[in-house]
Amino acid sequence: MGKHRAGWRPDKLREQREAHGLTLEKAGERLRQVAEQAKLKGIPAANPQTLWQHEQGEVYPGPHYRRAYCLLYRATEPDLGFRTALPGEETSFKLTPMDDRLNGSHVLAVERAIHRIAPGSGEADHFDLQQRIIDAWKRRHTGGDPHRPVLILVGGFAGSGKTELARFFVQLTGWPLLDKDPLTRPLVERLLVALGGDANDRHTKLYREQVRPVEYDCLMQSAMANIKCGISTVLTAPFISEMTDPDWMQRLANRAGSMGVDVFPVWVRCDEESMREYIGFRSAARDAWKLQRWDEYMTTIDLGLRPAVPHLVVDNRLGTAVTLADQARQAMGAMYG
Repeated sequence: MGKHRAGWRPDKLREQREAHGLTLEKAGERLRQVAEQAKLKGIPAANPQTLWQHEQGEVYPGPHYRRAYCLLYRATEPDLGFRTALPGEETSFKLTPMDDRLNGSHVLAVERAIHRIAPGSGEADHFDLQQRIIDAWKRRHTGGDPHRPVLILVGGFAGSGKTELARFFVQLTGWPLLDKDPLTRPLVERLLVALGGDANDRHTKLYREQVRPVEYDCLMQSAMANIKCGISTVLTAPFISEMTDPDWMQRLANRAGSMGVDVFPVWVRCDEESMREYIGFRSAARDAWKLQRWDEYMTTIDLGLRPAVPHLVVDNRLGTAVTLADQARQAMGAMYG
């Protein structure tokens, strides 16, 4: 299985374990601990036989194992031999040690993760959003915020990592998160059934024309209720139709601007293999059609798609941004418990 993974070096995983002085049994115990502390979805069983198979190249670790390994060894996926590094990807840097005290290196971990936000097009100011998030994180513990409220739209295709990144922004800033799926799913499923459809349908004309507009209307009305109160808010949903519609985005910007709120569209870039792996791992019923007809599904999306307005981009190909967010969360956990 691993023999077909480009750039996979299972020997590097064994080298890391031995360098940390861990037996297979102890490494498994520590993997479970870091996964629980990080609240990863799917705590790995991490029995010695499975870890041995990873190190021997017999079984390629799934996404929950790779994230846990990166947290345990405080390293990136290329460091651990899971893949080759992307062009320009930073793979070696000092992360916060477990027993770190107020020495500032937790700030470095957060900044490295937030710096994954990059210009996407036009006049989008990535430095502005980076600074607002970092300032909000710092001021959660000191009080006060000098900026206008913001409405951040985190969009991308299914399995791109947008929800993980939106949660990270929220954990830093304390701003509320409005995630389309848990917010609207009960309504969507009941409405689909009432209209004679399948509760898990997300691809037919029935869903697209009669249900999806209501779903997004619920999400945006909830966001408006927050920003009318001057509360910065993070939204996460695919936003495919919305971000590619300049008129829709301009109306949103005008409406938010009239309330003294700035809008930041953030597009999460990802690769096909990573999206398929994550969609399969989360095993949501609404994804069944995609997984069963993956090739057909891929013909319906354009991986090169970008918003039609000035926007920001987070490059999460091969899970790079989520790995950095995990590292920063771990550093913050050491600081703030």
